[in-house]
Amino acid sequence: MRLIIAYIQPEKLNDVKQALYKAEVYKMSVTNALGCGQQKGYHESYRGVDIEVNLLKKIRLEIAVNENFVQPTIDAIIEGAKTGMIGDGKIFVLGLERCIRIRTGEDGVEAIG
Repeated sequence: MRLIIAYIQPEKLNDVKQALYKAEVYKMSVTNALGCGQQKGYHESYRGVDIEVNLLKKIRLEIAVNENFVQPTIDAIIEGAKTGMIGDGKIFVLGLERCIRIRTGEDGVEAIG
């Protein structure tokens, strides 16, 4: 079992969801996030004052998958999120020690679905 965490551009969320659905990955958690990487932010002027904005809006996806869905999930996220420009995002793959479905008490791979 693996937990896949991806940070993507907000405008790419629908494309990523469609790519995940094509890969038969339907369960995910989505949250708004702020962050910066190579982009390092940007400058804007507000009422004549120069402001440095270095925390940019991102979307954080968390997807728990069984081993046979790890690579298809990664490929789907890349397919939906990639523009070839700085700021496309990152994907992290972590080991998932245990998963329990609260409703049924199922444990392990059965709980992920």
